[in-house]
Amino acid sequence: MAPGEIFGLVGPDGAGKTTTLRLLANLLDASAGQALVAGYDVARHPDAVRDRIGYMAQRFGLYPDLTVEENMVFYADLFGIDRTERERLMPRLLEMTRMAPFMKRQAGRLSGGMKQKLALMCTLLHHPRILLLDEPTNGVDPVSRRDFWQILTGLVKDGLTVLVTTAYLDEAERCGRVGLLHNGRLIRCDTPEALKKGMEETCYEVVCEDQRRVRAALERVEGVMSVAPAGARLHMFLRPGASVGAVRERVPACAVREIVPSLEDVFIGLIRKESR
Repeated sequence: MAPGEIFGLVGPDGAGKTTTLRLLANLLDASAGQALVAGYDVARHPDAVRDRIGYMAQRFGLYPDLTVEENMVFYADLFGIDRTERERLMPRLLEMTRMAPFMKRQAGRLSGGMKQKLALMCTLLHHPRILLLDEPTNGVDPVSRRDFWQILTGLVKDGLTVLVTTAYLDEAERCGRVGLLHNGRLIRCDTPEALKKGMEETCYEVVCEDQRRVRAALERVEGVMSVAPAGARLHMFLRPGASVGAVRERVPACAVREIVPSLEDVFIGLIRKESR
């Protein structure tokens, strides 16, 4: 990862996303291999790593009976931040997240998006160089998700490096680079655009009325790798060298055209290929 980069880890449940972040945060001991964070070996220099990272788990340890301000003060005490630095930094974080009007509200009475903003503020209190965020917007409404990513984009412009796991492919599109995890292995790593352009298979959009019938028919055509719903249409991958003519003959009433696959198409296609 480069300084000032948002790197996204994407994968199905059980792929190893959370485990990877916990290993990098030195919350788990590696059974093999080596992990370096900011140039430091996680196992040999854990204190140096902790001083340079901010780790935000899926369920951050906020205290629901404490207010927003009290939670921030509590974590500032944990990080050993003196009063002068605290009084300088906390107003900036509250302004950045637009949480200043809610600083006296108990954390337990915040919305899901506000809780995540509070967790992010607490994580940023000790000026980390690298943020490790484990599905920070999971279960958060779309508006709050957008706000959260706007905050991350601003932080990256200031030089912060972010490693984020996400289950949302539209969020992965916002990352500078994306790593696709499957069964604990990194199967692809590149920019979103390069991943979409680097598929060996060709992606086609199929417009039809009876998706279930057409999908079943297409899956029996020689050369068809996969067929999956994409809203009101079907997206189909053909093996290299396969003829789309056979597809059109099987479903003559359908409109079939070649398209650039979405990141979701790439993700599904690669996972199915690995599974086979």
